[in-house]
Amino acid sequence: MNFVENIIHRLKKTPDRAVLQEVRDGKIVSATCAELLSRVQTARAFLRAAGVKRGDRAALLANNSINWAAIDLALMAEGIIVVPLYARQAPQELVGMMKDAGVSFVCCGDDNLRQAIADAWADAPPARLFDEIFVHRSDSIAIDDAPIADEDPATIIYTSGTSGEPKGVILNIGNVTYMLGCTNARLDLLMGARQQPDVVFHYLPFCFAGSWILLLTCLSRDSLLTMSTDLNKLVDEMKLAAPNYFLNVPALLERVRSGVEDQLSKKGGFAHSLYQKGKAAWFREQNGEARGMDSVWLALADKVVFKAIKKKLGPNLKALICGSAPLVKETQLFFRMIGIPVLQVYGLTETTAICTMDHPHQVTPGRVGPAIPGIEMKLGEGDEIIVRGPNIFPGYWNRQQETERVIKNGWFHTGDQGEVDSSGNWSIIGRIKNLIILSSGHNIAPEPIEEKVLKNLPATASQVVVVGNGRSFLSAIVTGDVTSEQAERAIEAVNTGMPHYKCIRAFHIDREPFSIENGLLTANGKLKRDLIASRLQAEIEGLYRTKKA
Repeated sequence: MNFVENIIHRLKKTPDRAVLQEVRDGKIVSATCAELLSRVQTARAFLRAAGVKRGDRAALLANNSINWAAIDLALMAEGIIVVPLYARQAPQELVGMMKDAGVSFVCCGDDNLRQAIADAWADAPPARLFDEIFVHRSDSIAIDDAPIADEDPATIIYTSGTSGEPKGVILNIGNVTYMLGCTNARLDLLMGARQQPDVVFHYLPFCFAGSWILLLTCLSRDSLLTMSTDLNKLVDEMKLAAPNYFLNVPALLERVRSGVEDQLSKKGGFAHSLYQKGKAAWFREQNGEARGMDSVWLALADKVVFKAIKKKLGPNLKALICGSAPLVKETQLFFRMIGIPVLQVYGLTETTAICTMDHPHQVTPGRVGPAIPGIEMKLGEGDEIIVRGPNIFPGYWNRQQETERVIKNGWFHTGDQGEVDSSGNWSIIGRIKNLIILSSGHNIAPEPIEEKVLKNLPATASQVVVVGNGRSFLSAIVTGDVTSEQAERAIEAVNTGMPHYKCIRAFHIDREPFSIENGLLTANGKLKRDLIASRLQAEIEGLYRTKKA
């Protein structure tokens, strides 16, 4: 049974169970399994009437919603290849990807977005709003048949395009079916014996591979998934959902940590003092440097402060799941300290989102867990992580040469530089293509240095980008509301203890953060390093004219 058939079977089995929810204006809008199946059935009837056929590509362009999930399932059940796109991207970028995929139909979430596509694409294929698709309920389509095989493409997900044009990653039915078996197994370990469905909160766009896999995982097990609809109200929506777990990116968890600590600092008094003593004792214990009174301070801090923080963040949280980039070790330890384990996941779109997952009961802070069962991982040339297994994509859409460049002898070359410990737990150092090679010949991964500098900057800082390829020393671009004194202190703190070639010798502050809107971040928030270097070429050249190593 493939994953589409399995989801439909499970939805039919418990028709009255609430399965998906949206938070809208502080209120919950929910759908039962039967209601979701009805929407899938209606969407399938609409697609057939519109002449969209098996093997066609259809764009799915909208924010997260119950209807998004229904259309996604309907398209796959019909054998139509889903091309999910990020609604915040510029219309020209969206049109470029749709043209590349050869989409013949567009399912669109709102009329403004549809009009923007029409304005940017004179010969655009038919585009229908969700409201048009679901306006008339249909009971004429059998929802049991899913005429698809393991080798059939399920989706084409476009990569972020940090350099060059985004590429369409094909994931087939077999890739996804295998991955959902792995994610379900990990969540079974986390949740243990259950009498009630998992309660899950979700805010990341479904058009990204990891986010989509979580949606499908929730639909393939007894879960109630609550979707955020307003990132500005994330905290309130999370409280309303009261989840057992949810998927995160590191940036959010790091903001939560700094927010908690800033609030305690401003409040001051006994609670702040006890937090500081308990935190210091906790980190000493983790480093094997415990002192005589540490156990006392830890017990007091846990009872008075740590438990209160956890209750405020989520009284029902069993864990937080984190992916898309490595999480700062100190942040992972912070959450463990207050009683909320963070489980890291590593993977790429090309690996059906996942290669490694932390075991819920055997977490090594600072690492992203072992390879999931059935997946082989090893280090290749230059410590590049290479992967083999049923999660590996069959290829890029219409890019045979690109496919052959990254898949060699059955091994997918990730482009990530990593290391693995004796227990098989992996850590990610950075991207091979981001390596900075100084004129001295030293090879430097910028990501760990950037992470450390940002950690030492105030919360008003947005990004740090280390540059220096072909130069005699490293420099940094710092964005956000930061003073020169703050940047200098942060860089000095990081330089201390670094080998000379890894020290940052100059910096430039740009008040405007890099963003999707100004074209310097990808759709999933990754730095477009080449474009940043080009955009700030004059400023970077100035750093090297005025400073000598």
